[in-house]
Amino acid sequence: MASLDPPSTLKPTQVAVAMIEHGVVKHRTRADIVFFKSVAAGVMLSFGGLLSEIVAGGSGGINQSNPGLVKFFGGAVFPVGLIMIVLQGQELLTSNMMIYPMACIKGAVPWWGLPYNWIIVTFGNLCGSLFFAAVLTKYTGIISTPPYDTYAVTFAMHKAADPEWHQIFLRGIGCNWLVCVAVWQAAGARDTVSKIVAIWVPIMIFVTCGYDHVVANMFSVPLGILFGADLTVAQYIRKSLIAAYLGNIVGALLVALPALYFYAPDYRPAGVMGAAEEGEVLNNGTGERVSSDRSSNEKRAGAGVYEVDSKRSQ
Repeated sequence: MASLDPPSTLKPTQVAVAMIEHGVVKHRTRADIVFFKSVAAGVMLSFGGLLSEIVAGGSGGINQSNPGLVKFFGGAVFPVGLIMIVLQGQELLTSNMMIYPMACIKGAVPWWGLPYNWIIVTFGNLCGSLFFAAVLTKYTGIISTPPYDTYAVTFAMHKAADPEWHQIFLRGIGCNWLVCVAVWQAAGARDTVSKIVAIWVPIMIFVTCGYDHVVANMFSVPLGILFGADLTVAQYIRKSLIAAYLGNIVGALLVALPALYFYAPDYRPAGVMGAAEEGEVLNNGTGERVSSDRSSNEKRAGAGVYEVDSKRSQ
C-alpha cells in the first residue's frame, strides 16, 4: 500500500518556486523589519564565528601535528550560526544574493528592490557583527587571554592582509556557492533535523577549506583589529570586504541562474504578485508567511498560482 505521507524533501522545481516566492516576501517586508532581522542574523553568525575561533585557537597542541584536523574542528562548529539564522527566519546578505536575483529575473519583484534590500541587509549584518565583536566578545574578556587573543589577531591577518585581492575574490565565490547550496537544501527539507543536516555539510566544507564569507569576516576581521592586528579599517574594506562581497555575489549567481534555467524556465510572476496582494503570501503586512508548511506551496502551485512547466523542469 502506498504511503500517504508527503516526501521528506521537496523537488527542485518546488524549491525554485519557493525561492522566488520568498523573494516576493522579502520585497514586501517593511524596511525596519528587514534591518533588525539583519542585525539579528549578524549576531547569530558571529556566535558561530566565535565558537569556531575558540575551538581552533585553543587547539594549538593538535595544530602542531594535525593542522587539517583543527581546521575541521573549527568548520564543524561554525554552522550553528547559519542554522539559527535559517530556523529563525532572519535576513542574511549572502542568501539574499541568491534569492533576490531569482525573483528579479523572473519579474516577481522590480530590479530596484535588489540594491535596496542588499544595502539594508548589508548594514544590518554589519551592525550585528560589530556589536557582537565589541560588546559580547572584546569587552566581556572571554577570549582576552592567550592563546585566544593571539589567534584572533592571526586569523584576522590571514583573512584580510595575507591573501591577494583576487584570491579573496575567488574564495568568496567558493564560499557563497556552498552557502547557497546549504540554503537551497534547507528550503527543500521538511523537518528541522533534515534542515540542520542540509545546512551543516556545505558550511562545514567552506569553513574547513578557508573560503571567505563577507558577513563572517565582518565579525572576525574587526575582532582582530580590536585585539591589535596590524590592519586598518580602510585596508579591511578595500581588500577584504569588497573582494569577498563581489565574490559572494558571483557564487550566489552560480546557484541561482542554473536553478532558474533547470527548474523554472516557464515561471510566470503574475500569480505570485496577485497572491501577495490578496494576502495569500503575506500575513497582515508584516512580511511573514501565512503558513510555514511547505505543502502550501504545492497546493498553490496546483491551483495555478505558480505556472511552471513540470515536463521541462523535471
